[in-house]
Amino acid sequence: MLTVRYFASLREALGCEEENITLEQKDNVTVSDLVGLLSARGAPWDVLQDTGQVLVAVNQSICQRTQPLHGDEEVAFFPPMTGG
Repeated sequence: MLTVRYFASLREALGCEEENITLEQKDNVTVSDLVGLLSARGAPWDVLQDTGQVLVAVNQSICQRTQPLHGDEEVAFFPPMTGG
C-alpha cells in the first residue's frame, strides 16, 4: 500500500493531507501512473500533472516522475520551495 502525502498549498487545494492507495497493477508502475490515477479525479486533482508547480519525492528523496513504484513506498507531493 502506498502512503501518499500532500504538503503546503497542495494540501489546502486538495483538502487532503494523506491517503493510502493500493496499486492494482504492480508491474511497471511509475510516479507518472500514480499522478494519472489521482488526476483522473478531476479538478482540483489535475494540478498534480503540472511538473512546474508540483515536485514529487519517493521515500523522502526527490525523484522524477519516471521513478518506479512497487506499492509499499511513501510518495509526497509538494510545491517548489524557495529560500534565501
